[in-house]
Amino acid sequence: MRRFYLVYPIWQAVPAKLSWTHLIVLMSIDEDARRAFYEGHAVHEHWTTRELQRYIASSLFERRTLSQHRKTAIAPRRKHTVVSRPDDIVKDPYILDFLNISRGHRTTERHLEQRIIDNLQMFLLELGKGFSFVGRQVKISLRNKHFHIDLVFYNRYLRCFVLIDLKTRPVSHSDIGQMNLYLNYFRSEENGPDDREPIGIILSADKDEVLVEYAMGGISNRIFVSRYRLYLPEKELLQNKVQALLHPSKGPPAKR
Repeated sequence: MRRFYLVYPIWQAVPAKLSWTHLIVLMSIDEDARRAFYEGHAVHEHWTTRELQRYIASSLFERRTLSQHRKTAIAPRRKHTVVSRPDDIVKDPYILDFLNISRGHRTTERHLEQRIIDNLQMFLLELGKGFSFVGRQVKISLRNKHFHIDLVFYNRYLRCFVLIDLKTRPVSHSDIGQMNLYLNYFRSEENGPDDREPIGIILSADKDEVLVEYAMGGISNRIFVSRYRLYLPEKELLQNKVQALLHPSKGPPAKR
């Protein structure tokens, strides 16, 4: 109760939609900005206590901050962040620990896709707010050539299709060109009159930032290259990266 008073000295500020169990979880977070982030999302996205615990354990705050690369991403706030552009939903990395793929196991893209389908509910939670599943191995035919998009979703807040291409190796420039083809096709052949421009996410084991930057130069379509991790991230590493982003002149915090 003392901790509750220190965190919420003005009890009228406590969100009525959160249960006491939610508040106990939130009170374990020391930083005001991190707590406000999880509190706001828990209220407006109706997270259960279990979902809240998972997002905290998977360092959603740090991942979202690093993905958006802007200080406003971690500004203390209790109001809900409106999903209005692709940057609001894309993460880097995505944490897929729920797939239960053992360490050292060399998985294939088909196996990775199947594990995601088997755990679709958890994958939708990791994707974030407003996603619905459309299909897997969605076929595209151009004359006599056929292509298959690994996973297709729709985001009701952005009102657009989200195409996901899975890669168990580092992403290449040809992967980006292929995703560009998929997006052009969907914009011309699949989009309805009220749909916005589709989004493409290449989910890969690793990426070369310089290669990605040059490969996407001049491309008008909204393509994102994100990494996936099969295990929970090291929080201290992510927190150090966030601090370096906010305070580039300062080094990592000294160890005690």
